[in-house]
Amino acid sequence: MISAQRQKYNQQFTAEKYQNFMQKLEAGYPEIPFRVAETPIFVPKELKEKLIAAGEEIISLIKQPNFKELTQKSIPSDWNVPDENEQPHFLTFDFGICKNEAGELTPMLIEMQGFPSLYGFQIHLANTYRECFEIDNSTNHFLNGFDEEKYIKLFKEVIIGNHQPHEVALMDVDAPSQKTAIDFFVTQKMLGIKILALEDIKKVGKQLFYEENGRQIQLKRIYNRLIFDEIADNTEIFKNSFDPREELEIEWVTHPNWFYRISKYTMPFLKSEFVPETRFLNEVKTIPADLENYVLKPLFSFAGMGVIIDVTETDIKNIPDPENWILQRKVTYEPAVQSPDGGVKAEIRIMYLWPDGGEPQLCINLARLSRGKMIGVRYNANFDWVGGTVGFMEE
Repeated sequence: MISAQRQKYNQQFTAEKYQNFMQKLEAGYPEIPFRVAETPIFVPKELKEKLIAAGEEIISLIKQPNFKELTQKSIPSDWNVPDENEQPHFLTFDFGICKNEAGELTPMLIEMQGFPSLYGFQIHLANTYRECFEIDNSTNHFLNGFDEEKYIKLFKEVIIGNHQPHEVALMDVDAPSQKTAIDFFVTQKMLGIKILALEDIKKVGKQLFYEENGRQIQLKRIYNRLIFDEIADNTEIFKNSFDPREELEIEWVTHPNWFYRISKYTMPFLKSEFVPETRFLNEVKTIPADLENYVLKPLFSFAGMGVIIDVTETDIKNIPDPENWILQRKVTYEPAVQSPDGGVKAEIRIMYLWPDGGEPQLCINLARLSRGKMIGVRYNANFDWVGGTVGFMEE
């Protein structure tokens, strides 16, 4: 993308440097179970500005007064959590890097979430790339005028709020065993909060507690990393802890309902040069003649599960719940990142923090490289120069 930066990076790259990079990245943390790419992405200013513009268009929809009304049906009735607040605390928008008709690189929206991502790990990752490879300061992994000090201050405000760090916990089903656990540990180091598995938390009345050194400590705020889709068939796990769907005296960061509101469900409401044509399947009156140019996605799935890439009319007719699916025009990724042996496809996630009573602020990014049919671990198992990375944006 930034050809001078790419050329310089590739010339200095060696397998030994990459091994040293991975050792430093994992030092003091458990082994990372997902693949980290050999390279960051060097993003030119023009593409960065398009990413920012695309994000602003999406946020203007989210801030519409009728947004909750538009997205009310997105929340499954079985998983509607009470005491929803007025805003998500996180916004993440995933863009495939493509070419437009003018032959310019341009972002196209693939996914969006009102749910946290690797807000801690991406800082550690970018710093480690800089430490292990020669990357000059003409690029930055932060956006919008942020630096590390300013970012951590805002991150603390969003996660901890008006509480003490010991009153706040990052929570998942079995947090230390999750694939993204390194983000949990980096976040803990950064903010001083607890990491708790669901069963570490007990309910007394409407209040939640965890035990430390024989003392019961009340939780005031939960940094929620639990995705309900992943435990929908196993609600027995709540019996040893608490059910998030009950009335509780707890603040959610972010409230679980936002996971559904800002998701694939939101995409049909967006009309933009940066958003592929997307329709709810039950609103498709005529099946497109060029069905090979479309992809079929379930609304309620995670990490690409259930996506039908090579769609047929039979696939569409066999969907029993078309209201829970979208038909989306395929996005053609441009292999824009030059590896030592050819082009690699890229996806960039721009990441916002939205403090209580404040405005959403674009802070950092996450990127993924792919040679497979789709972006994602299982589609890239036997390749190198693929996996999670970060974008260094031209200042």
